[in-house]
Amino acid sequence: MSPTPRHYFDEQAPHVTICIPARNEANSIERCVRSAIDQQYPNYHILVLDDESTDGTSEILDSLEHQYSEQLTVYEGNPKPDNWLGKSWACHQLSEHAYGDILIFIDADTWLEPEATSKVVRTMGSDVVDFITLWPIQKLGSFWEKTVIPLVYFALLTLLPTRYVYRDPKWLPHFLKEKMNPLFAAANGQFMAFKKKAYKAIGGHQSVKQQVVEDVELAKNIKKAGFRMNMYHGRRAVSCRMYESGNELREGFRKNFFAGFGQNTTLFIGMGLLHIITFILPIVSLPFLLLWGSAKLLLLACSAIVLMYGQRFVLDRWFRWESRYGLLHPLGVGWFQLLGLQVLGDYYKGVSAQWKNRDL
Repeated sequence: MSPTPRHYFDEQAPHVTICIPARNEANSIERCVRSAIDQQYPNYHILVLDDESTDGTSEILDSLEHQYSEQLTVYEGNPKPDNWLGKSWACHQLSEHAYGDILIFIDADTWLEPEATSKVVRTMGSDVVDFITLWPIQKLGSFWEKTVIPLVYFALLTLLPTRYVYRDPKWLPHFLKEKMNPLFAAANGQFMAFKKKAYKAIGGHQSVKQQVVEDVELAKNIKKAGFRMNMYHGRRAVSCRMYESGNELREGFRKNFFAGFGQNTTLFIGMGLLHIITFILPIVSLPFLLLWGSAKLLLLACSAIVLMYGQRFVLDRWFRWESRYGLLHPLGVGWFQLLGLQVLGDYYKGVSAQWKNRDL
C-alpha cells in the first residue's frame, strides 16, 4: 500500500473503529494500544475488550483508558457462551459497540505504524473493496520462530493463486464462479478491515462463531456474498510477534493446524505426504543419488531443491527475514509433520486443544 498524500482526508474521512480483543496479553497489549492511539488519521476510536484476563492485562488497560479517555474505550467481556469460540465471541462484542463506517480488527500481539489506518482507508476507496486483510511483518525471535513461521507465508504464496483473491479467474466458467470463488479466499486475523455494511451483511463474527480459523471463513463469506476483497503486504503498516516461546508456538499452531484443512483427514494427510515428497525427500535422497542414483533422478532432486530454496530466499528478502534460516526449510517442514501427527492423535482421541487457558 502506498503512502497517503498530505491533506488527503481533510474534506472527508470515514469514521474508523479499531477493535482489539485481549485475553491475558499483559506482555503485548500496551504496545498494541499505544500504536493504535498514535494513528495519523483524523477520525477514529479504539475499542478494547478485556476478555476475562487474569494476568495483569486489566490493570494495564485501566491505566491506558485513564490517560487516553477520548480515544480509547475498554469493555469487560461477558462470559463466553458454550456455542462460541473465544476470539469470535470477543470480536462480536466489540462489533456491537463499534459505530465506525470501517471496522478494523487487530490482535493484541500486533502493532501499527502511524499511517496504517490512513493507508487502509485510502486503499479501500481506491481499489473499491469491502474487506482488506494485511499480512504483517512477523518479528521472529527464537530459533524455532525463525525456522517455522516463514513456512506459513511460503505455503500461502506458493499454493494460493493470490491474484484471484481480488479478481475472478477469467478461465472459470460463469456457472462455477459462485461456487468456486470462495476457494480463492484467505485472510489473516491479525489485521482485518471491513466496511461495516459488508460486515453486517455477512453476519459478522456471529457467522463464524464455532470456526477455529475464523479469519479465513470470514473471507469466504465475503466472497460468497458478492463483496470484493483483497490482501496486501503489511510492510510499513503492521507488525506482529505471534509467539514468544517454543511451547506457545507449538500450542498456537496445534489449535488451528487441522482446522485450516476443514478437518478433512484425507486432505490433511495428503498434503503432509506431498510436503515430505517435495521438500524433505529431495534433500535426504541427494547423497544416495550422487553415489548410486540415475542421472534423471539426480536432476529431478536438484531441480526440486533449487526451486524450493529459490522461492524461499525471495520470500525471506521480501519480509526481511534472515536468509540463513531459509536453509532450514526442510527442518521446518519436518516440524509441521510431527505436529500433524500430534494433531491427528488429538482428533481421534477426542482431545480438545487449549489456548489462553480455554478449551477450543
